[in-house]
Amino acid sequence: MKATQDIILGPMLSEKSTNQRFAQNYYVFRVKLDANKVEIKKAVESRFNVIVDGVQTVTTLGKTKRTRGVAGQQSTWKKAFVKVRKGDTISEFEGA
Repeated sequence: MKATQDIILGPMLSEKSTNQRFAQNYYVFRVKLDANKVEIKKAVESRFNVIVDGVQTVTTLGKTKRTRGVAGQQSTWKKAFVKVRKGDTISEFEGA
């Protein structure tokens, strides 16, 4: 298995993710593009000491952007919506 720091790149802090955290106990992470749901679940459970009920992933394709007439490509990235057991919290989100 890969190390947790190789799978989880960081938390996604936005208004929508904060609302999901309080309403449905979902936490949103930016993860490696090649990580699958089982690896994400194990990484979150071992790093934050919580029980994960489910993982949903979304792959966002990179957009083509133009700067000064030259076309460039943004990177493709992946985010994971992790639902933790009721009563469990991840303290890393509380300070942000």
